[in-house]
Amino acid sequence: MTTETSDPIPRNYDEWRHCIEHWCGIELRPEFIARRLQALNDRSDDHTRRLLECYGENHLQALIGWFERAKEASA
Repeated sequence: MTTETSDPIPRNYDEWRHCIEHWCGIELRPEFIARRLQALNDRSDDHTRRLLECYGENHLQALIGWFERAKEASA
């Protein structure tokens, strides 16, 4: 994926951040990041379970890492 929509799945932090901020229009505020990290680390969360079913463990771990990186960047 680049900045085009041919591949909607981000493959790295820069692609993910661009997707979240520009395509989705979501500001990566500390409160949002904290809520997402809490949900992504909760295996009983419905959205996390669906994400795992659709994209697998590797993608989940990448997302957690990207949110952790965004958390550090916003501190």
